[in-house]
Amino acid sequence: MNPMRTIKIEKLTLNVGAGKDEAKLKKGIQLMGMISGTKVVKTFTTKRIPGWGVRPGLALGCKTTIRGPKAKELVKLFLEALENKLSERNFDDNGNISFGVTEYINIPGMKYDPTIGMMGFQVSVTLTRPGFRIRKRRLRPQKIPIDHRIPKVEAIEFFVKEFKTTVGDKE
Repeated sequence: MNPMRTIKIEKLTLNVGAGKDEAKLKKGIQLMGMISGTKVVKTFTTKRIPGWGVRPGLALGCKTTIRGPKAKELVKLFLEALENKLSERNFDDNGNISFGVTEYINIPGMKYDPTIGMMGFQVSVTLTRPGFRIRKRRLRPQKIPIDHRIPKVEAIEFFVKEFKTTVGDKE
């Protein structure tokens, strides 16, 4: 196989949307720190939506990004929490996978924390190939050619082969 066609995980992003609830946001930050062991940042809104009581500068959630071998280990754990089953709808056309973990206690090795309570979060996995650097380089950045992008089918094959995941519609 051509080494330029190998797929690997670029990053893993964990997200908790808390809305206007400040207590849920604090619990989400504590949960993300407990799961990832990395720094957690708050996400702020830029728009004003009076019907929802949202104004610019209001913290609505938190997120953290994990890269490297730790990202691969965490993806394995999160897939075990879902019993290694994903839906085709979790995959997009650009080589990204997103799914939700409904309760953190489903993750193997995680214990219930009464200060957090029952809480879930979203997981987003970004896949990459060698050569994807051309879109982020400083000199002459370019778009990734169509035939080098990661289509949905190849992303599904990667997850089936790498993580022994079954992909089908969940009903």
